[in-house]
This record gives sequence, C-alpha cells and structure tokens, in this order.
Amino acid sequence: MTKRSNAKYKLDRRMGENIWGRPKSPVNKREYGPGQHGQRRKGKVSDYGVQLRAKQKLRGYYANISEKQFRRTYDEAIRMKGDSGANMIGLLERRLDAVVYRAKFVPTVWAARQFVNHGHVKVNGRRVNIASYQVKVGDVVEVKEASKQLAIVIEATQLAERDVPDYIEVDHSKMTAKYARIPQLNEVPYAVMMEPHLVVEYYSR
Repeated sequence: MTKRSNAKYKLDRRMGENIWGRPKSPVNKREYGPGQHGQRRKGKVSDYGVQLRAKQKLRGYYANISEKQFRRTYDEAIRMKGDSGANMIGLLERRLDAVVYRAKFVPTVWAARQFVNHGHVKVNGRRVNIASYQVKVGDVVEVKEASKQLAIVIEATQLAERDVPDYIEVDHSKMTAKYARIPQLNEVPYAVMMEPHLVVEYYSR
C-alpha cells in the first residue's frame, strides 16, 4: 500500500467518519483514531478545533491537496460574489481530478489525481495533466482513447457505491463528461456532512 493510501485511511479514522463512503474504510470496524493514543477519551473541542477539523476533512476529501493550494482556493472564493463557503465548494468541484472522480472514470479521488497527472485525460480535445486545472461550464472532459480499456477505468464505471451527480453529463460508452453547471453545496454527493462555512471562519480568524 502506498504512503498516500495509508494517509487516506488514517484521515478516515482521525475524523471518525467514512469520508468517501467506501466499503474498505477502517472506520467501519474501528471508530477510534489511529495510533497508540487513538482510544483515549476525547475532551470538549474548542471552536478553533471544530473549525480546524472541518478544514482537514474538506481538504482531505479532495485527495489531501496541499495547504497552499487549499488556501489559494479560499482566497479566490472570498473574492467572488455570494457565499464564500458555497464558492469554495464550487471551485473544488471544478478541479479536473474532482470531475474525473465524479464522472466515475476512476474509483477514488486519489486515483483521479494520478490518472490526470499521467496524461490520460483531455479537456475539449487537449491533453491536460494538471489535477488542479479549473474546468469551466460547458467543457468536455474525456478519457484518452488509448486509456479507455485500462482495468481501473472499467472497474470504476461499474462501481455501484456511488452515482454521477446531475451537474455532470456522462456518456460512459464514449468515456466523456460534460460539466453542465457549478453545483450548490446540497447537490454535491459527499458521504459525510461538509461544513465550508467553518473553513471560512478558520481562515478569517
């Protein structure tokens, strides 16, 4: 198992939640945190602690993107009109690796980042290998012809544990996905409750 996979499962246990809703999550069997102190009784969490936890959970969900990238997303969200928390979710859902994951081209968001980085994805006919690339409304994301028969792709399209959300129009016969619109928070199919308003409070302290 890779270091990144280990970190993924540790995040699930640290949060005490099955963040991606996957049947393999260790939280299904062990609801306490990782490490030798994982079973200690937890005291009352401060407001700061609640905000930090919300930030770690949301950042971790998107394949544990770097703090620098996540902060940049927040900075862009607060410059936009409207609710900053909702703007943040919209920006995160426009990441190319997130779109590839939502379209069920790969089984996990971690695999989506690697899939994009290795050049298996095109946007509007052009190869893009930057996972943080911001997809625009109307853009068409597709799996490269030579990559359509990869085992990981075939496995992902048959997964029954999650559905493609309404804001992405997918044709699995052609392995294409059109980004139809930017979603509202309640439309994003998170397996657990995300609290972007707490993330905004964390950064605006």
